Amino acid sequence: MYKFIRSIFFLFDPEKIHYFTASLLHFLLRIPFVKWAWKIIYVIEDHRLETKVFGLTFKNPVGMAAGFDKQATMYNDLASCGFGFIEIGTITPKAQPGNEKPRLFRLKKDEGIINRMGFNNGGLDMAIANLRNRKTTIIIGGNIGKNKLTPNEDAVNDYKIAFEGLFPYVDYFVVNVSSPNTPNLRELQEKEPLKKLLSELMDLNNLKQYPKPILLKIAPDLNTEQLDDIVEIIEEVKIAGVIACNTTVSRENLHLSKSELDEIGAGGVSGKPLTKRSTEVIRYLSEKSNKSFPIIGVGGIHSEEDALEKLAAGASLVQIYTGFVYEGPGLVKRINKAILKSKA
Repeated sequence: MYKFIRSIFFLFDPEKIHYFTASLLHFLLRIPFVKWAWKIIYVIEDHRLETKVFGLTFKNPVGMAAGFDKQATMYNDLASCGFGFIEIGTITPKAQPGNEKPRLFRLKKDEGIINRMGFNNGGLDMAIANLRNRKTTIIIGGNIGKNKLTPNEDAVNDYKIAFEGLFPYVDYFVVNVSSPNTPNLRELQEKEPLKKLLSELMDLNNLKQYPKPILLKIAPDLNTEQLDDIVEIIEEVKIAGVIACNTTVSRENLHLSKSELDEIGAGGVSGKPLTKRSTEVIRYLSEKSNKSFPIIGVGGIHSEEDALEKLAAGASLVQIYTGFVYEGPGLVKRINKAILKSKA
C-alpha cells in the first residue's frame, strides 16, 4: 500500500511533498477513528523494548533522526508513528532560510537522498514556541548548530545560546558539527576546536541542577585517525555519547552518471548508499572505545536487518530518516518486532 502512495508522492518536488505529508498526517490524526486505527497498524508497545541509555528510558530504541522535523512542528504527530524518541532540528540561534532551492533530490535507483538544506529553520524562538505545545511524553532530542554567517571562531557562542534556550524543553542535546551544507562547519570536527566546543558546553551543563545528556553527531567521512581523536575527546570531556553518522559527501557507487551528479551539485548523501559505512564507523568506535560510551546508529536503515546490524555493531539506539521516506511508517513497527524476536 505504501509503495503505491510513495509512487504518487514521488511525482512531486521532494521538499514540497515533505511539508504536504506532514500537514496530511496532522489532519488525519485529528480524526478520532483514524488515530485509533493508525496506532493499531503502526505502533507496537512492549515493555521488553524499553532501553535505558545515558540516564534516559526510551520506550523503544527506534528514533526519528534530526532533519525531518527541523522546526519542532511535527513531533507530536510523529509520536503516533511508533517511535521511541524524536530529534528535532538542527536549531540555530537566529532564523535562516537555508540554501537556495532546489536543495533536496531523490536518488530513486539508490534509494537515497541528496540534500543541501543548510540548517533552514525558524530559529531558537520559534522552536521554543513549538516545544511549549508538547502533547506527548516521548523523549525529544535537540539538535543544535551555528548560523551560517557566524564565523567558526565565534561558533561556540551560537551553540551555547541554542543550548541555554532549549534546555527546559528537550531531554538530550546533539552537537551538530558534521553537516556538509554549512560552509566550514566540518572544520569544527578537528581535535582542538571540537574539544573546546564540547568542554564549554559541558561546563555550562554541569552548572545546571539536573544536567542533560550531550551527544556529538559525526560525519561518516572521518578517517581512522580522526575517529581515534573523537574517542579520546569523548573520554576526556565526558559527553554522553555519539551519533554515527551524518550524511556523506562521497559519491561512490551511485547509479547516477557524472553529468547527473554535476547537475544536482553539492550536498550530503543519505539512505542506502550510507548503510555500510555508517555500520563500519559504529563498529570501529565501539571496539576502539571498548564500549565506554553509547552510540546512536543512523544511516541507511531501510529494513529490520539494517537496524539489527547497527545494534550488533555496537549501537544502543537507532534512528531512521531516509528509510522512513522510502519504506513508510511501517518500518518502525517492523524494526521493533524484529528486536523483540531477537530477544526471545
